Amino acid sequence: MSFFSFELDPALAADPVFDLHKRGKMEISCTVPLSSRDDLSLAYTPGVARVCEAIAESPDLAADYTWTGNTVAVVSDGSAVLGLGNIGPKAAMPVMEGKAVLFKQFGGVDAVPICLDTQDVEGIIAVVKALGPSFGGINLEDISAPRCFEIERRLDEALDIPVFHDDQHGTAIVVLAALRNAVALLGRRFADLRVVISGAGAAGVAITNTLITAGIQGANMIVCDSQGIIHSERPGLSGVKTALAGATNYSGRTGGIKEALIGADVLIGVSGGQIEEAALAGMAPGGIIFALANPTPEVPPALAHRYAAIVATGRSDFPNQINNVLAFPGIFRGALDSRATRITERMKVAAAEAIAEVVADELRADAIVPSALDPRVAPAVAEAVSRAAEQDGVARFLAPAPSSRPSPASLLTAEVATI
Repeated sequence: MSFFSFELDPALAADPVFDLHKRGKMEISCTVPLSSRDDLSLAYTPGVARVCEAIAESPDLAADYTWTGNTVAVVSDGSAVLGLGNIGPKAAMPVMEGKAVLFKQFGGVDAVPICLDTQDVEGIIAVVKALGPSFGGINLEDISAPRCFEIERRLDEALDIPVFHDDQHGTAIVVLAALRNAVALLGRRFADLRVVISGAGAAGVAITNTLITAGIQGANMIVCDSQGIIHSERPGLSGVKTALAGATNYSGRTGGIKEALIGADVLIGVSGGQIEEAALAGMAPGGIIFALANPTPEVPPALAHRYAAIVATGRSDFPNQINNVLAFPGIFRGALDSRATRITERMKVAAAEAIAEVVADELRADAIVPSALDPRVAPAVAEAVSRAAEQDGVARFLAPAPSSRPSPASLLTAEVATI
């Protein structure tokens, strides 16, 4: 018998990142003893049959007597991975593993990475629907727009568990939290902000919708894509962009990003395209710039500070990192705790408000959101999301009071590798 050996390039082999990733970043471990015949008879046959019969009679018991009550699937087709683009399912797996360990570390939520070898909308929907009984929630990840919108919508309609596309809503939630705090620090009125969003993909669409839900007037919002300002008279708009045109830019402004930014208070970049200094010069003084493209922000922070009082990026090596890890672990923790059937707009806004509130008494221009490592965030978000789920009537279980829940410290010291 012969074995093939695949050797890494020596230069890469010396990189500590590869050493850390060797054999992956997670494993499955037992939560029950299996050291005696009695243990086996309880965990497997014959004892397990009684649990199966009970669940068959009352399917809701599955959340109590299987891992589904605390487990989500992290599903990707590898079509829009980080800043790497369409790299496929195998190359996407390290990112999905990373997402899974973040779920465990910050929310105490077990997660399983699932990378699908199809980018067909119908195929993805069929597979995830079929997997539904094995999980308590579905986190869609790194699926390109516009397919991601239909996939999430149809899965949300088909399944009775939460479906959440983090590239859309996680980003939007943290942006809303950061914007709330930036406005508070600058003494502005949130509802009066004039906002320009550069990028009309998954994140740009979700940010637009979330900010309108939170109280910013659509009349005061302009969205740009690679072709310029989106407006109702522009030919060739897709269904999603047609909806954006109807919900924003009531004055019908046309042109490119330079024209869009004239008089703007806020620029939110989620496009990856670079924005020239001449365009920034048209913004209202003392504004806000969130340049969130990774690894290269749309506006370098040093330049952004010339035209804005508060600057944020998506990078951890600059202040004010807009990081989705502030949102998704607590959102799923709260959704699972309340056995929510879906994640509503109220739950998303509640999550953003909880994130903002964590540092509301500690605000500085370089600290408008909590650190990604702040242990207060996930429990606060979970509590807010559980309450919102109950208010919206999507909760099937009233979550325990905060005093009876695991402490933030216990959540954050959970074994990362255990799923």
